[in-house]
Amino acid sequence: MAIVTEYDWERDTFTHHAEHAARTAWRAAVAEVAAKAKQTLPDCAGRVDSAVKMVLAGDVELLEGGTAKVASQSSGTTQYLVVNGTCECKDFPRAISGWCKHRIAAGMQKRATALLQRTLAQPNGASHDQPETPTPPTPAPAEVPTAPLPEAPVSITLKGLIHGQEVMVTLRGVDFASVQAQVEAASQWLDVKGRPPTDDTPQCPTHGAMKPSTKGKGWYCPVKLADGAWCKGR
Repeated sequence: MAIVTEYDWERDTFTHHAEHAARTAWRAAVAEVAAKAKQTLPDCAGRVDSAVKMVLAGDVELLEGGTAKVASQSSGTTQYLVVNGTCECKDFPRAISGWCKHRIAAGMQKRATALLQRTLAQPNGASHDQPETPTPPTPAPAEVPTAPLPEAPVSITLKGLIHGQEVMVTLRGVDFASVQAQVEAASQWLDVKGRPPTDDTPQCPTHGAMKPSTKGKGWYCPVKLADGAWCKGR
């Protein structure tokens, strides 16, 4: 029987013969969490893939109090703080409901760590070369993509169309500025055209809103045609 003397979470390896098994188990846990995240956040599939790379590279550090530090993929010295469902990165205001890749990565690290611990705690989930409960790097609560969104100080609900279907979208943020940025970003993909008119005014197919007749009941189009006749609104 091989004796495991140490588990290095920074390199994601056990000493001796458990190295391959530990790496395989960790990657499987991350892949399972990523698949569920894509089901929950189908519009963020690219960000989920980026989050997987950061988690496997060891770029996510879970802190006390439900916060996390996530290293930037573009800068070797920049780290973003993820706390209370918010992130300091520039993509956070643009991402749908604030799900930037750093926020997803923080939730994925926490979820995959818990999943790995449950797997190894099962009767046949750990081999003789693995410890029964490996210790992850500073475990602490963190948001995961599959958890309900937390209450936010500021929120706004938009109503519009997506692919012809009427939907309602709720945007949340820590202050008005963050919500305003999300509204501006949402206007690029939320189709607000095609809504029914706000009143019962009849519409001329050519010239738009008609006017009520002053000589009796009915409506008329207030536009004269080239021959001098009034448009009949047909």
